[in-house]
Amino acid sequence: MTPRPAGPAHSAGPARPASPAGPAGLDDLAPQSAHRPVVLDGGLSNALEDRGVDLSSQLWTATVLRGSPEEVEAVHAAYFAAGAEVATTASYQVSEQGVVAAGGTPQEARALLARSVEVARRARDAAQELRAGSGGPGHRGAKRGRLLVAASVGPYGAVLADGSEYRGDYGLSPIALRDFHARRLDALAAAGPDLLAVETLPDVREAEVLVPLLDDLGLPAWVSYSVAGGRTRAGQPLEEAYAVLAGSTSVVAAGLNCSAPGEVAAAVRVAAEVTGLPGVVYPNRGETWDAVAKAWRGERDWDVAPAAGWVDAGARLVGGCCRVGPADIERLARSLGA
Repeated sequence: MTPRPAGPAHSAGPARPASPAGPAGLDDLAPQSAHRPVVLDGGLSNALEDRGVDLSSQLWTATVLRGSPEEVEAVHAAYFAAGAEVATTASYQVSEQGVVAAGGTPQEARALLARSVEVARRARDAAQELRAGSGGPGHRGAKRGRLLVAASVGPYGAVLADGSEYRGDYGLSPIALRDFHARRLDALAAAGPDLLAVETLPDVREAEVLVPLLDDLGLPAWVSYSVAGGRTRAGQPLEEAYAVLAGSTSVVAAGLNCSAPGEVAAAVRVAAEVTGLPGVVYPNRGETWDAVAKAWRGERDWDVAPAAGWVDAGARLVGGCCRVGPADIERLARSLGA
């Protein structure tokens, strides 16, 4: 990932009223999950780069939303064709302060958040229509269930240029952190995704801010931490991290992403045991992000063979994160019988 510099924090606005009804469960969103795992997509940035897209801008994939949204739509379509059942939007790193720092406006940031959902919905609707028929050659799962759009909500650290999304402990007050996330969540929810993908959280303290916001919003969400050495990236025990999610009225799945494949089984087992929720897992390819060099280091460790063990440990949503592409997701879908 290529984090952006942070702008100034804003004070929190008034709390929103809670939704009178609880969120849909995972079975309501994806009925097929009652019988087999739901297949998620893979990394967006690497798939865009494979298409020759330049992501060197400080706005990262948001630059593509600005100028070439059809490229993002094509990547979503490629993942659906490979067997994915969920498109994760290109909103991970979009924020008002990041867009303003790059010379844009808060209004443009909100428009980009909405566009990320609109683009994913177009790709989803086209794929759903295709699957309702024969599916065509190269399209897996023609007769499967509903396809979904998950609006990506990345951590605050994703807008910083210092690798904080892999460390946590931003030195930011809970009020400032709440304000940062509340405006993004409102803008994404208004665009009409099926659910939120609150992902790559490095720190329990960020989850403690986000869960009440999610419960106020009332839109179903999964929450996934980034894990290293059996702990959050900030070093907290996973039991503590997942306990924050237990009892939420909006969180429908809990787990981890953007972590080494070897971290998955143990972490999702803890997530399932502590929260009682279905597990969500989408590890990266095994390399480590060098925030100074802006490059991935290390050896690839992606293999679909362990996926069955992840499911046994409690995972019901399974996919890939950074450096995992459509061909990997196709192999994963086949291995899971999707």
